[in-house]
Amino acid sequence: MQKRICDIYRPVGERKQDFREVERSFSEAEIRAQTERCHNCGIPFCHGAGCPLFNQIPDFNAAAFAGDWKTAYEILSQTSFFPEFTSRVCPALCEGACCCGVDGDPVMVRQCEKMIIEKAFAENFVRPAVPATRRDLRVAVIGSGPSGLFAAEGLNRAGFSVTVFEANKKPGGLLRYGIPDFKLGKNVLDRRLAIMKEEGIVFTTDTRIGRDISGSYLLRNFDAVVLAVGTPAARDLVIPGRELAGIHFALEFLQGQNRVNGNESASLPVSAAGKRVLIIGGGDTGSDCAGTAIRQGAKSVRQIEIMPRPPEKRSPSTPWPAWPWMLRTSSSHKEGCEREWCVASDRFTGENGSVTGVEVHEVAWSFSPEGRPLKPAPVDNSARIIEADLVLLAMGFTGVPRQGLVEELGLELTPRGAVIPDPARRIYAVGDCANGASLVVRAMADARKVVRQITEEAAS
Repeated sequence: MQKRICDIYRPVGERKQDFREVERSFSEAEIRAQTERCHNCGIPFCHGAGCPLFNQIPDFNAAAFAGDWKTAYEILSQTSFFPEFTSRVCPALCEGACCCGVDGDPVMVRQCEKMIIEKAFAENFVRPAVPATRRDLRVAVIGSGPSGLFAAEGLNRAGFSVTVFEANKKPGGLLRYGIPDFKLGKNVLDRRLAIMKEEGIVFTTDTRIGRDISGSYLLRNFDAVVLAVGTPAARDLVIPGRELAGIHFALEFLQGQNRVNGNESASLPVSAAGKRVLIIGGGDTGSDCAGTAIRQGAKSVRQIEIMPRPPEKRSPSTPWPAWPWMLRTSSSHKEGCEREWCVASDRFTGENGSVTGVEVHEVAWSFSPEGRPLKPAPVDNSARIIEADLVLLAMGFTGVPRQGLVEELGLELTPRGAVIPDPARRIYAVGDCANGASLVVRAMADARKVVRQITEEAAS
């Protein structure tokens, strides 16, 4: 029986010189050998407990192993509209629930999914899904990120006439402007958008609700409005020295590079070239900042996190088949990013109006009997300064601002900044703006649920 493949990336020295996707190409033989490892379990936890979209993983694994890529694609596309996105940016929750992972390494589900969809495009299996009939109903989708695109695709297939409004110059939202090209090449996104346009979905870009068109216009001209605006409000770090130059939110940094790569901008608004870069926040967004800074030519890159260092193996606090809390090292970390845990920030230091570092202290965590971190306490005499010329804040997001779209449509927010939909007025919310910041695949799954709700209400 084959072992799980560990070398999934292009060589470090090669990949950090460009913005092409970091994963290497796998041969058909490699992927088929990996799908052979699937046990076709009687209860497929990967399908139920793992995948929010309920992808039929053992079935498409079996078809891929047999070399029947058309059948594999047909199985996969029953539940997933955009496998080319999830197979690149999803952390593979399914693999965390794979039975092979109980006492070994899980099946490489994500890479199999990627092979299936790329084979499907190469063999022209992917065709525009134009509905046979159209309802006399129009739906506006506000935002063209993962949940917005998924909602638009589902509603269009159900026969609604769909117009997607996007504030940026090009559609794609987070997929285009937030996720670096080295994780998701924008040619992959444009390929799918071209198909969606063939299906009859209309994209209206460079348009903000409340600036270019009003909320009342939407309610007058569309039978339903679906909000898919994500969580645009980044969590700030309000400590002394925050006003210093050289401190930026992560998405400002990432979007700048993506706009240059996409020929929307001629220069970077924030550059890491030659600088000591400090990233505050230990999640995926911080990792993306690290990879981008390294490619820009940073002198050094360091990422700090207040949470404790995860264990090397699955923590008892997240027993199988739950998504395991454990140490994860991204491709960007392997390119030259130093990481520290249990570090809290106290103040920014600076000279001549620009940041020169961050004064920090260490914290010690108490843990539950199962190993879950409960509470931090400062460590005495642990204060120090981490020198930095560029500080990137990657501490997550706080929700949707009340000003603008929410006020335009007369909606309310939860205490955590999530949009409260108003189905009585045919106003819905999907993805992060409705549930808080989460994964691309969860945003898509939520969009599918809301599409079903809209479709059922239209039929009643």
